[in-house]
Amino acid sequence: MNGPNLGILGRREPEIYGTDTLADIEAAVAEEVSVRGWDVLSVQHDSEGDLVGALHRHSDSTVGAIVNPGALMIAGWSLRDALASYAPPWIEVHLSNVWAREQFRHESVIAPLASGVVVGLGAFGYRLAAQALMHLSTPAPL
Repeated sequence: MNGPNLGILGRREPEIYGTDTLADIEAAVAEEVSVRGWDVLSVQHDSEGDLVGALHRHSDSTVGAIVNPGALMIAGWSLRDALASYAPPWIEVHLSNVWAREQFRHESVIAPLASGVVVGLGAFGYRLAAQALMHLSTPAPL
């Protein structure tokens, strides 16, 4: 799940966000989770309400989520509330190191609810998040 402005990755400030497109990232995540036989459902909206709706529509049919809320990390309260109701594990991802940037990016309203957070590793962070979801969904030994 990707928030505002992430649909223009690859051409949006490549010095900060890299040159990989969202399609490149989706393909990398699909490759990562293919070992589990999982399919990837990718959602990107610039509107918070559309993201909330997508989360509600797919919450019963997904094993987990990778969430890059973009700027909605700062004040996306309705997204936060929707994620609070999302039972499977989910990982918050940011391409850039938000703590090395402007002060207003230093706090995420959704991070306290996440199963984990990956920041500052570019597109590779999504692969790490996919690996984390596979680890978190592994049944505990008897």
